[in-house]
Amino acid sequence: MNCSCKQTDILKCIGVGISIIILIILIVIVIIDSNINQKKEILTTIAVEGDNTQLGTTTIKFSQNDIVIGNVLTHEEGSDTISINETGIYQISYQLFGIKEGAGSFNFNVVLLVNDTVVDSTFNDGPVLEDLVNNRITLTSTVILRLNAGDTLKLAGVSIEDITYEKARIDIEKID
Repeated sequence: MNCSCKQTDILKCIGVGISIIILIILIVIVIIDSNINQKKEILTTIAVEGDNTQLGTTTIKFSQNDIVIGNVLTHEEGSDTISINETGIYQISYQLFGIKEGAGSFNFNVVLLVNDTVVDSTFNDGPVLEDLVNNRITLTSTVILRLNAGDTLKLAGVSIEDITYEKARIDIEKID
C-alpha cells in the first residue's frame, strides 16, 4: 500500500507541475499579446514656406499632417491648434526655423502653449546673433507634458524682431 501512495503523490506532483507550467505559458502569451497590440497614438504636423507670414511673435500654423496614427491627437490642416482628446503623458518634439533678411541683431525663442497659456518650462531661449546678413537659426526641443482631454496645444515663435518662420515640425506621441 505504501508503494501506491508514493505513486499517487508523484502523480499529484507531476499534475501540479504541469498546471504551473501551463499557467506560466498563458501569462507570457497574454503579456506578449498586450505589448504587440499596444496602440500607438502619434501626430506629426509640418509647416512649410508660406504657412506663416506674420512677423515676430506668433503661433505657428501647420499645413500638412504627415503622420496620423490613432485619434487621441487631432489637427486641422492650416490651423495652429492641436487638440488633445485623451488625458495622458505626451512626448512633444519640435523644430522651428526662423529667418531675418538683412543685417542686424537676430533673436527668437520658442514656447509651447496649452489652452493658450504659455508653459514656462517649455521656453526655448535662442542665441542672439549680431551683425550678420541673412540670419537663420533652427530651434529644437523635446519635452514631456501631462495633458488632459479637451486641452489644446500650440507652438509659438517669440521675437520682437521681424522674424519669419519658414519651416516647422511638431511630433507628438502619447507615451502613457
